[in-house]
Amino acid sequence: MKGVLLVNLGSPDSPTPKDVKPYLDEFLMDERVIDVPKWLRNIIVRGIILQTRPKKSAEAYSKIWWEEGSPLIILSERFTEKVRKQSEIPVALGMRYGSMTIKKALEELKGKGVDEVLLVPLYPHYAMSSYETVVVKTLEVKDEFFPEIKVTTLPAFYKNNDYIRVLSDSIKAGLKDFEYDHILFSYHGIPERHIRKSDPTKFHCKIDGSCCSTNSVAHHTCYRHQCYKMTELVRTHMNLTEDTVSVSFQSRLPNDPWLKPYTDFEFERFPKEGKKKLAVVTPAFIADCLETLEEIAMEGKHQFMEAGGESYKHIPCLNDDEAWVSLMAQWIDTWEKEGALPHH
Repeated sequence: MKGVLLVNLGSPDSPTPKDVKPYLDEFLMDERVIDVPKWLRNIIVRGIILQTRPKKSAEAYSKIWWEEGSPLIILSERFTEKVRKQSEIPVALGMRYGSMTIKKALEELKGKGVDEVLLVPLYPHYAMSSYETVVVKTLEVKDEFFPEIKVTTLPAFYKNNDYIRVLSDSIKAGLKDFEYDHILFSYHGIPERHIRKSDPTKFHCKIDGSCCSTNSVAHHTCYRHQCYKMTELVRTHMNLTEDTVSVSFQSRLPNDPWLKPYTDFEFERFPKEGKKKLAVVTPAFIADCLETLEEIAMEGKHQFMEAGGESYKHIPCLNDDEAWVSLMAQWIDTWEKEGALPHH
């Protein structure tokens, strides 16, 4: 029997340092997030970051926390619930980090008689620290506890036509009644070396601006290419002129070259260039979370307005948008009946 496993990032159990600390420990000790030898990761994470960061992160989480709990978890649960109603096979939700584990979700599916799973990493793009770590972890858990289950993985869908349409429509709806002079597509940042590490050719990705537009097998695993490609497809779908739209990358750690341009630098720069009415979309995320609600909707707005901006709007992620739910249900249905995955 077939079933579906949806996996998102995860969240601490509460916005307190006590709960944030183990969550950050699991997240940052992931070798695909901080990709240095384990002894060094131990020093960086447990010796340095976890000494001060849980308190700061807890404060950030408490600003966005809902009465029912973590926005990322609640929104992912709402999405899952709606997808269940439109699917004929069991659908379970797990998280890569935190207490809503992938193991619990697979147990739930197994309990319903499922022996063949469609794994859906809830990320449109391929990156070592998001999509890849979900796939690797799921297969590890499967091999250890559920060897009889067969897993098929949904490919990254950043350029799937139907997804681009759903995303564009949701951006259009978010822009309704907002007069903007620029739209910033702010994607989650990753270290430049992750791009090079994920390049199967080991020579294509130079991060010089030209490699992303030169066709290559490397694009299947190149996060930077996929972000620019998605932006371009949405821009074309929405009939926006090239100068109205730009790309940037948010949430970086210090001491390392991360993908540029940096979102916070753009917030400072735009008003000086006369771009004073800004709309920001965060399409690396499927559900709103700390990085979109606190970093972009709150901090970003503050920074942009301080730098001389006049109006600012963060457009929500797809969350449990009806068209997105229907599209996911359609992908599941096609896989269940024909064994086919969506064109990517």
